[in-house]
Amino acid sequence: MIRTVIVDDSELFRAGLRMIVESGSGTTVVGEATNGIDAVSLVESLPGEIDVVLMDIDMPGLNGVDATARILDLDAPPKILIVTTYAVDNLAYNAIMAGASGFLLKDTPPDALLSAIEATHRGTAVVSPQMTRQLLCSVSPQRAGIPADDSVRRRWESLTDRERDVLEAIAQGLNNAEIADKLFIAEVTVKTHVGRVLRKLDVRDRIQCVVFAHTAGLVSD
Repeated sequence: MIRTVIVDDSELFRAGLRMIVESGSGTTVVGEATNGIDAVSLVESLPGEIDVVLMDIDMPGLNGVDATARILDLDAPPKILIVTTYAVDNLAYNAIMAGASGFLLKDTPPDALLSAIEATHRGTAVVSPQMTRQLLCSVSPQRAGIPADDSVRRRWESLTDRERDVLEAIAQGLNNAEIADKLFIAEVTVKTHVGRVLRKLDVRDRIQCVVFAHTAGLVSD
């Protein structure tokens, strides 16, 4: 069972999100917080008992970015999945750099939200497709921690044809199952290719992989 915490200053949204999470066969809610300060305190009070935090960004007191950074500084912290009203802004970018595992919009369908929680728990970075383009517009290679030098081309050339196919699919915002369907290969094979792509490009996760691919001009928009 994936244990989640919901952090949002809207009681109505927390109630709706709890209903969705509790409807999943493998997910449950173990706590709620109305702001970043309470979120950090809650995680500290339940060491090792929280798997994924569903974090809003724009909250009073301590915003989701700073709360994410503080939580991830704790020993054995949970994963952080940002669930926000706004597609991408500076706070969203800063949350990426703070270590958030992904971003979803608050109007994400329930099934997609549950799948994102499961993916985040597995260690897969999640970005909803509709957010990808706007995320790319808000960052540069240097800002994303990606070196803008000749090594970029060398890394691209180190990829096999199949790994390049997988990279393009990642850049389109597809998850592993969708990539498997698109390329007519097994999902476990996709997972292997994704790991190799991340390693060869020397990027932290799928989010940096997407930014790398687009800002380096390695895939088309």
